[in-house]
Amino acid sequence: MREPEGVGNTSRSGAPASLLDRLASLQLVVVTGKGGVGKTLVSATLGRLLASSGRSVLLMEIDPRESLHHLLDVAPSGGEIVPAAPGLFLQNLLPRQVLDELVRERLKVGVLARRVLASPIYQHFAEGAPGLKETGVLGRALRLVEGHGPRALRRPDVVILDAPATGHGVSLLQAPSLVADVVRSGPVGHLARQIAAFVADRQRTGIIIVTSAEEMPVQETVELIRGLDSILELRPEMVIANALYPPFSAAARTAGKSPALELWRHRRRINDTQLARLEREWNGPVARVPLLPIDGGPQLLKAAESQLRSALHGPAAENG
Repeated sequence: MREPEGVGNTSRSGAPASLLDRLASLQLVVVTGKGGVGKTLVSATLGRLLASSGRSVLLMEIDPRESLHHLLDVAPSGGEIVPAAPGLFLQNLLPRQVLDELVRERLKVGVLARRVLASPIYQHFAEGAPGLKETGVLGRALRLVEGHGPRALRRPDVVILDAPATGHGVSLLQAPSLVADVVRSGPVGHLARQIAAFVADRQRTGIIIVTSAEEMPVQETVELIRGLDSILELRPEMVIANALYPPFSAAARTAGKSPALELWRHRRRINDTQLARLEREWNGPVARVPLLPIDGGPQLLKAAESQLRSALHGPAAENG
């Protein structure tokens, strides 16, 4: 592993002094969370923050709807690596295409690769084998940070993966190990073992869970934390509680009753209850990000960057 350059301060023990320093020291950051909690916004925000700290960052998206480019105010990726800001790049991936590219790379001989890709056996295997496409996506991240990328971005320092929703989080990260167990020889098995080791290496790969302080998202977050521990022996870097209603102020309590104030009181009470539940179940860092009354786009990203920057300057958790 390359030693990161210009990654901020460390403590006397050599550990990163802040969460932001810790994330900047990694090569892959996987951002997951229940759909609708702001996972894509957090991914883009982290990309901006790490790029502004001097890292070369690739935002990798596997949602065919391509959401990240709206926040970054750039054209859709369409599968290509496109610049989004100084030090920041974006790519939308189609998992099957990524898998095919890995086959071409491994087989090297064009005629042989074309035969394999066109064969019914490969077609059936690529579409039906559990975990194969997910392994391809993680393998793409590994190949990039090892310097095997295209000219547009030969070797990013950090890849941020805007991953599928929470329910698939463990499946995504477990996929390379499952493939390695099934395919024990040949280039696919060898690559799967490399990717599994990459994902399991806490000095190279980190996981961030995004949630909202609501019952179902918190429940899924707790289940994901347990699953990562029991199945993969992995621990998230942090949980980001997004879109929190502001605390119910003293002025609001004396302003009389209105439907808007009652809704505010009710939603904040739910937030407080679920935050307390989350912190009972998870003893790591929880970053609290307020609800931002801004339409999606660059202005929302700018506001989120300001909010998350302060949260990430807290101390990094022990994760060794």
